Amino acid sequence: MAARVALVGGNGKLGSIIRQVIEEHDGFEVHAVLGSSSDFAELEGADLVVDASVPHVSIDVVRRATELGLPVVVGTSGWSAERIASVGPLVEAAGTAAVFIPNFSLGSVLGSAIASAAARFFPFAEIVETHRDTKIDSPSGTAVRTAEMIAAARREPVEAPHADQRARGQQVASVPVHSLRRPGIVAKQETILSGPGESLAVVHDTIDPAAAYAPGIRIALEAAGAASGVVVGLEGFIDIGIGVPSGGAARPVDEGGVTGQVATSA
Repeated sequence: MAARVALVGGNGKLGSIIRQVIEEHDGFEVHAVLGSSSDFAELEGADLVVDASVPHVSIDVVRRATELGLPVVVGTSGWSAERIASVGPLVEAAGTAAVFIPNFSLGSVLGSAIASAAARFFPFAEIVETHRDTKIDSPSGTAVRTAEMIAAARREPVEAPHADQRARGQQVASVPVHSLRRPGIVAKQETILSGPGESLAVVHDTIDPAAAYAPGIRIALEAAGAASGVVVGLEGFIDIGIGVPSGGAARPVDEGGVTGQVATSA
């Protein structure tokens, strides 16, 4: 029997891709598609909730799904480490799962893992992320996730000269992050690691969102039912062949908070 999925924000860009994946997957079926005028009562009767809404709605979706005892996969932007930690005790008490995915792209997950694995060899690190001009949040969740993984890999903060100057970017776990918003692009992130006499750039470029996100969406859907507590990142469900730094892997929450590094969605 196919698992029934209630999809919040199913008419948006990401939501439309998720909906197509659900409809094409033999193990899942669309139970309800919720929009801005929908009532959370429509979540009732579902086996799984997937959230692709907007930041100010997303936390209510997670809370309501948790109250109903339903696992929830969150692909919505705007989830900080503190915000995720705030729902951790609720998820634990309900005995269910909240899976936060900063980016559904497997290439992006690999890029962040490679950057964090290399970060301990370089004293400097900066991130430049570019998204379409309609993206409402910055820095991106993927950039935040990458910065936190870099910090988890290191014994000391990265070197960030003149961090007090606004043009130096927003400091995320000591890493300067620079956000570009412009038309004609989907998503691109460059992590630049620098040391004496050399630098290493890890670049990920999303060209076709539907093709890039679909495999990761399937992984998240299939894993959510067996997950428990708060989990962050696809790397908790796949063997990417790279040792993710301690604290950077997707892990369940400990009581009262989140174990490891957490971030917002892409």
